[in-house]
Amino acid sequence: MAQKATIYKVELSVADMDRHYYESHKLTIAKHPSETDERLMVRILAFALNAHEQLEFTKGISTDDEPDIWQKSLSGEIELWVALGLPSEKIIRQSCGKADEMIVYCYGGSTAEMWWEKIKNSTTRFDNLQVTNFSKKDTSELGSKASRLMKLQVNIQDGDVMVSVDDSIVYVTPVKWKKADH
Repeated sequence: MAQKATIYKVELSVADMDRHYYESHKLTIAKHPSETDERLMVRILAFALNAHEQLEFTKGISTDDEPDIWQKSLSGEIELWVALGLPSEKIIRQSCGKADEMIVYCYGGSTAEMWWEKIKNSTTRFDNLQVTNFSKKDTSELGSKASRLMKLQVNIQDGDVMVSVDDSIVYVTPVKWKKADH
């Protein structure tokens, strides 16, 4: 029998001084049985970094033709495609063609670094692609804070991120490996 997704309820407050975005979001997130707490928390962090009233989680891991998070215009065009992990060159190419902007948030330490060394030269032609890496230390620490009911406060200033989860604080330093050129 297939395992069911675990539901997480998250109260997310975002104070993004870089984008002048200050909002709270009540999120209900389905964690796929194969998804780790670390990946779940990276998903929430990616949501906070791109928070917008039209931003939404998709079916994620269980579908190949959708990103983890996307933002669509009111007429249905995909404005932002957010993928987590280490997507193949083919998925990056297809996603960049479907969306105005694509962001890949990778993590996993040396595995992510090897993936980037292998793929970076083939990504130079995508002006709408941004690749950002999170350190293994940061994402492991975030993953250890996951619980089914969470209150998160995410403060973003000068590219640095402070995530307050209940009574603890995790500092995350995203490193942009590739910036979008548009």
